[in-house]
This record gives sequence, structure tokens and C-alpha cells, in this order.
Amino acid sequence: MMDWTDRHCRVFHRLLTRRTRLYTEMVTTGALLHGDVPRHLDFDAREHPVALQIGGSEPDDLAACAKLGQRWGYDEINLNCGCPSERVQRGAFGACLMAEPALVRDGVKAMLDAVSIPVTVKHRIGIDKGEDYDFVRDFVGTVAEAGCSVFIVHARNAWLKGLSPKENREVPPLRYETVHRLKRDFPGLTLVLNGGVNSDAVITDQLQQLDGVMIGRHAYHEPWAMAAWDRSFFGEEPPSTAASRSAAESAWVDYLETLHAAGQPWMSAMRHAMGLWNGVPGARRWRQVWSDHRLRGESPRAVQASAAEALAQVLAETSTG
Repeated sequence: MMDWTDRHCRVFHRLLTRRTRLYTEMVTTGALLHGDVPRHLDFDAREHPVALQIGGSEPDDLAACAKLGQRWGYDEINLNCGCPSERVQRGAFGACLMAEPALVRDGVKAMLDAVSIPVTVKHRIGIDKGEDYDFVRDFVGTVAEAGCSVFIVHARNAWLKGLSPKENREVPPLRYETVHRLKRDFPGLTLVLNGGVNSDAVITDQLQQLDGVMIGRHAYHEPWAMAAWDRSFFGEEPPSTAASRSAAESAWVDYLETLHAAGQPWMSAMRHAMGLWNGVPGARRWRQVWSDHRLRGESPRAVQASAAEALAQVLAETSTG
């Protein structure tokens, strides 16, 4: 979810669900140890519960970055062992770490020794085209020796050569049964499924067999689905801002107005909400208004009025047509 789940995106998602845990983009240890730490770690308090996802392989560096994450107030540190991009491979972390479970174990142990918040691991079920179950079983077993109890499993292999990161999210086949088998073999661990989950029905089905479900692209492209999750999966009322799409949009525009007043480019934040009205007649016209770069100097509230007018016009035409 690089370039997707930034701090603006997470504020928007929090308007729709109070209980769903949010994850940051992956931040490398190098960026935190040698870069602008506040730029990478600052977040809005309303984002809780929120986890910081780290990319790296050196135990000392991971421990130092975990400390930073705890100091900044994150609720969890998540180590990425699933990203297959060539840039990540050149840094010797991400999915290629699955071939070095002892190193991952040592990194996790260093982080757990450094912080008091949970340290979790996100990984794939294999590397390249190998489908030997023992490979992922031994990875999980080895890393669990460090004290890690939560594993978020993207139920596809990571092909380290020949596929782009986008293709790696689509081409390697999903094998949910592998994750179910891990749960049977490690009943004391928390196993969370990731990959290809695109409906509440799938979430419900997987929660009968596993401890959790992580949703990425579906949540991003169809954000309104999140408005039902607090009630459906936690038995709690959603935030008032999730009462309707209009209520969510109004609260989001309030946030955009704060960016605009601070001289920040609100349009780059607005891109995360473009799917809010998906499935409603007029959604395409609504998106066109909000993405019109000629309006980037206008206040978000003024653009909202134009977008609402366009949406209403299409709805009126649809009802009378």
C-alpha cells in the first residue's frame, strides 16, 4: 500500500470505522534512522488503533526504529516480510527475508526487547513458484521462537523475478488453505489472512477459521464498505460520520479545509476518498469535479458544493428517466 495509506488516507478511513486497525505505509529503517523522522511518523491522534509498518533486516536498526515508533505513540510495530519490489530486494528486506527466518527471528526479538507494544510480522506463503508448505511453516515456527504471536499472511507467493509489485498482488494464485493449515499447526498464534478479500461475505467466512482479516485494495477502492464493519464484526455502533456518505464527505471536507487553511495541497489528500460514492448514480461526475486540477486553488468546501450539485443533477436525471 505504498503511496496509498498515508496519514491523510488513514484519517479518512477513521471517519468510517472506529475499531478496524489501520496500518501505515511501509517505512524503511534507513528512512527513519537517517531521514526526517517527523515527516515519516507524525500522525493524527484520531487514527488509533494504528500500526507502524517497518521494512528492514538489521536487528539493531529494527530495534531503534521500533523504539521511535513506540515513542511516537503507535499501537503496534509490524515487520514487512512480504514486499517483493526490486528496490526492497536490493535493500535485502521485504519478501526475500522469508529465506532467512533466523535473521527475522533475531530482528523480531530485538524489537520485542526494545518496546512494550506488540511486534507483528506480515509475510507471504512462499517465494517464487515453490509451494512447499514446510517452507512457510518453518518460517512461522522459527519467528515465533522470538515471542512473536501475530502473523499477517498474504496468501500468495512472492515472485522475486519477472513480476511487478502490482502483478505480484494478482498473478500468483491465492491459497487460503495454506493459511488455514498454519492455524491448525499453530493454534496458539494469531493468524490473520490477507489477499483478495473483496466482500463482507468473504470476511465473515474467513473469520470462522482464522483470527482476523486484513483488507487492502478493496478497502481503498470501495471505502464505504468500511462503514458497516464496526457493527458487523465488532458489535459496536460506527462513528456518527459513517451515518451516511454525505456525513462522511462533510467531515472529510472539514479535514481538507484544515489543510487548505495551512497552505497544504488538499487535492493530494482528496485522492484517497475518490471511491466514496462508488455504486451511486452520478459518482463518476462527482469524481470529475473533485479531480479537476483547475479547482485546486479553491476551498474544499466550495468544490464540495459543485460536486454535490453534479451528483444531485445525475440523481435527478436518473429518477425521472
